[in-house]
Amino acid sequence: MVPPSASTPANNPVSQTPSSGQVIQKETVGGTTYFYTDTTPAPLTGMVFPNYHIYPPTAPHVAYMQPKANAPSFFMADELRQELINRHLITMAQIDQADMPAVPTEVDSYHSLFPLEPLPPPNRIQKSSNFGYITSCYKAVNSKDDLPYCLRRIHGFRLVNTKCMVLVDMWKKIQHSNIVTLREVFTTKAFAEPSLVFAYDFHAGGETMMSRHFNDPNADAYFTKRKWGQHDGPLPRQHAGLLPESLIWAYIVQLSSALRTIHTAGLACRVMDPTKILITGKTRLRVNCVGVFDVLTFDNSQNNNPLALMAQYQQADLISLGKVVLALACNSLAGIQRENLQKAMELVTINYSSDLKNLILYLLTDQNRMRSVNDIMPMIGARFYTQLDAAQMRNDVIEEDLAKLDAGVPEKISLISRDEKSVLVVTYSDLKRCFENTFQELIAAANGQL
Repeated sequence: MVPPSASTPANNPVSQTPSSGQVIQKETVGGTTYFYTDTTPAPLTGMVFPNYHIYPPTAPHVAYMQPKANAPSFFMADELRQELINRHLITMAQIDQADMPAVPTEVDSYHSLFPLEPLPPPNRIQKSSNFGYITSCYKAVNSKDDLPYCLRRIHGFRLVNTKCMVLVDMWKKIQHSNIVTLREVFTTKAFAEPSLVFAYDFHAGGETMMSRHFNDPNADAYFTKRKWGQHDGPLPRQHAGLLPESLIWAYIVQLSSALRTIHTAGLACRVMDPTKILITGKTRLRVNCVGVFDVLTFDNSQNNNPLALMAQYQQADLISLGKVVLALACNSLAGIQRENLQKAMELVTINYSSDLKNLILYLLTDQNRMRSVNDIMPMIGARFYTQLDAAQMRNDVIEEDLAKLDAGVPEKISLISRDEKSVLVVTYSDLKRCFENTFQELIAAANGQL
């Protein structure tokens, strides 16, 4: 008798324990042993399923969801269309090399550099007020993945000690929706002088909080000194230019969430400043230029412990967050100056809730103990759940639409071309069939069957 090979199935009935009374079949295929029973499982008592296939109706929490007032339901909103066009234009923009010969054609593995801000003149001596060095910013395409990135160049910086790369590696591991991710740091001489370059994710169309909210020179009128004999005017109200409190709380939730992630990783933000906070869309915040200070101000005497001063920097982050919130509440950077703090808090007391006032006071007041960003979470309170509820509601709608596509329901939807000149009314079933046919064509092409 010839024994079965490894690829030949072998059935060996094995008796189950007496309590079950079932016979388990044993089958070996390709060296793998499978166990199964011949008996059909007993049906569930009291439960009957239909003998046909049907898609259940939309869940009530989605079917009765109230759409926003004046929300476009057929055509794309003009504001959204313009925003998408601007993002595409910025992403695809290129420079005329003849007009900007100082911009190199290639830097390390990046090419197609495009300045995102006016370039400093060659003989400029004034340095950045934030970093203490002359800086410039470019959009560039990485030749390794053909994706656009943002390059922050530090002019004339020589990296002497590479111990700081430990901190850079820690920053590269942080992934957060409110933090611009740091991808790599490298030195180069492509700009005709030694330079240090930080490569970040590129968010097209983003603008700084400074340009969005603090660009009005008239906003500082309340804090400017008046001539002798003139009295202070009335405190400005929200209808006179102050930001709505709901927007300020939305910013607080995002910034505190970013700080919480950074501090949990053992790092410090150190760039909680309106000039380094990007706003994309209407209210989406992202903390930019993270990790720059950790490299520029690295202390060579702390080679053994580069994280020695992080606790001190984290305390400074909380104070910086308080200044940003106070500036937003006053709609003016003049409100965070020491001589204007009293008037700024009066403005907050009259126009906003006590919760916002207490949060600002807690962040700006020097405590006798080490504070944590988690301490302000109870102060945010229900405002966090407002942001979470809005996100969950969007997820419910998207999940429901994807479920309809997966099931191929006969419900009709409209497909509109980008120029809105062509409209096609189809069903989810039609879309599912198109996706399946396209996928099968891709499989056939990969297998060489086309």
